[in-house]
Amino acid sequence: MRFKLIVAFVDDDCTDEILTAARSAGATGATVINHARGEGLEKKKTFMGLGLDVQRDVVLWLVEEHMARHILETIAKVGKFDTNKGQGIAFQIDVEDAVGVAHQVEELTKEIEDQI
Repeated sequence: MRFKLIVAFVDDDCTDEILTAARSAGATGATVINHARGEGLEKKKTFMGLGLDVQRDVVLWLVEEHMARHILETIAKVGKFDTNKGQGIAFQIDVEDAVGVAHQVEELTKEIEDQI
């Protein structure tokens, strides 16, 4: 079984909603890294002109490659990445090898054997 790593940088106030959506799209779990700092094309400022650091979460999913695109699109839709400027980004990376996922492979094999 081959895997993809989906990485998303999201506003911390919508992390739970994105986690729920990813799970409903087929993700079996995630790792959340809290309190990353994000900066887009234009640095956000407060009303007094000071820099405003936007708190982000980095969310990582290790998913089966046949399910990756659907999960990625679901994350983007729920997070409104393409409709709202500065909302977040997500991308996927090929994973050459992974250990510690034997229990997930068993469950995923049952779910995706018709797709393979």
